[in-house]
Order: sequence, then structure tokens, then C-alpha cells
Amino acid sequence: MTTLPHAFAAARPSRRGPPKAAHLALLPMAFTAIGVYIICVLWSVRISLSSSQILPRSDFVGLAQYVRLFETERWIISLGNVAVFGLLFISLCLTIGFLLACFIDQRVRGEDLLRTIFLYPYAMSFVATGLVWQWMLNPELGLQSTVRSLGWSDFQLDWIVSQDKVIYTIVIAAVWQASGLVMAILLAGLRGIDESLLHAARIDGVPRWRYYLSIVLPQLGPSLGSAFVLLALSVVKAYDIVVTMTHGGPGQASEVPAKFIMDHLFARANVGLASAASTVMLLTVLALLAPLWYMRSRAARKGVRA
Repeated sequence: MTTLPHAFAAARPSRRGPPKAAHLALLPMAFTAIGVYIICVLWSVRISLSSSQILPRSDFVGLAQYVRLFETERWIISLGNVAVFGLLFISLCLTIGFLLACFIDQRVRGEDLLRTIFLYPYAMSFVATGLVWQWMLNPELGLQSTVRSLGWSDFQLDWIVSQDKVIYTIVIAAVWQASGLVMAILLAGLRGIDESLLHAARIDGVPRWRYYLSIVLPQLGPSLGSAFVLLALSVVKAYDIVVTMTHGGPGQASEVPAKFIMDHLFARANVGLASAASTVMLLTVLALLAPLWYMRSRAARKGVRA
């Protein structure tokens, strides 16, 4: 007969950590993260502190490359462009994605089909998206030419060749592609909210729009945070859609930091300046992610204490 202490010992869950096989399975990914990411980042930072041109050099020039970078007009223009693009892109994607999620959350007929339609653009690459919108907005081949051929000879839609408006055409194309992703993320958050809140709001006579703004939206913090991080990373990495739509033009009106880096790294063979620009963008990403990491770690600590 099993004694009482042995019975309790058998009932207690094991406190042993993960098996060694799990650690061994994670080793390749750990080596990849350390070797490919961390070492390459440190190498880029080191190169940015040298006078490297076509080939890397081992000398040390301090912050000379960073001073030169921020004295370059093209870099300053690219920062202004990406700021406008990022502000409009993130705000519009979050707004449209939230509205689409609220619409589908009404249990509308054909919900599965609508979710597929709204999410389908995100399955396309930015290259394909850029080419499609470039053809559509081309004054000689796209919508302007089609509408004029139908009789409206004064119709004008030449934003893609206008220095003042070209950045907005890129925003439109990028929002069209990414809004579906935000919708999917927020819809998952909406489906996790207790439906009794909606029933209580109906009993109290709260309008549907007020229910989503005042009750639902504050509870979507984690979903909004995840969507914001993904969108912010897309802004920093914006390259494909710019190259395929405008190639940074007309002039430098749609130049972005990622294109500046690629051009100086390959076309102009200036490794040091490109590495300095890459380091600046890395610091920008860390500045965007640090507050989210802090809030999540703080929430996790509060949960543990509770």
C-alpha cells in the first residue's frame, strides 16, 4: 500500500525543466540568431565607425560617417518622406482595419468570404502591389487614360508623377495591402471579448458605435500594440513598393531610408555611409519597440504579483 507522503509526492507536478532534447532542438536557431543577426549588427556598427568605401576597412574615424550622413540632403529628404509615409500609413491602417473588424464582427452573411477578400492583398508581395498600382496610376496607361477615353477629357490623376503628391500614392497602395492584416489581428481580439458586455450595453441603450469606441477599443490594447509593431517595421523596411512604383522619384520626392541604404551599399559602393544609415534605422526600431516591451514586462510582473 502506498504511504501518504509517497502519494503526495506522486501527485505533485514535476518541477524539472524542459528535456535536453528541446534545448538541442533550439540550438540551430540560437546559433542563427547569434551568428546572423547579432554578429552582423555589431559588424555593421563597427563598419559605420570606419572610413570604409568599396571594401570594409579596420580604421576608426569615430562619428564622422554619421556627421556626413546628416549633412547629406538626400538622407534628410528620405527621413521627411518616411515620417509622412509612416504617420499616414499606420494611422490609416489602424483606422480602416478597426472599422473592417467591427463590420465583420456583426456576424454578417458571407463572413468567411469577406475576410478572405480583405486579407488577400496582404498575401501579395510589395513588388506585385507596387507594379499593379504603378500601372493603375500611370497617366498614359492607367485610370487617367481610361477615364479620358470615355469622354471626360479634363479628368486628371497624375499623382504618381507629381513631386507634391507622389508620397500619397505610395501610402494608398501600402494601406490597401496592409489594412487586411490589421483587420485580422483586431478581429481576433474582438472575438475574445465577453459578449455579455454587448448585451449589457444594449440593455442600457448604448449605441453600437459608442460601445465599440468606449468599451471595446480600450480592451484591444494588446492587439493594437501587435498591429502597430508590424506596421512600424513595415515603414522602416519600406523599399520594394517605393522602387516598383516610383524608384524614389520624381527627383527625390519619394526617397526613403531603405532605398538610400541600398543605393549607397551597392550602386555607390559606400559601405561606411550605408552602415551608418542602417545603424540609425536600427536605433529607430529599438526606440519604437522599447516602450512596448516595457509595458508588456510591467503587465507581466503585475500579473505575477496578483
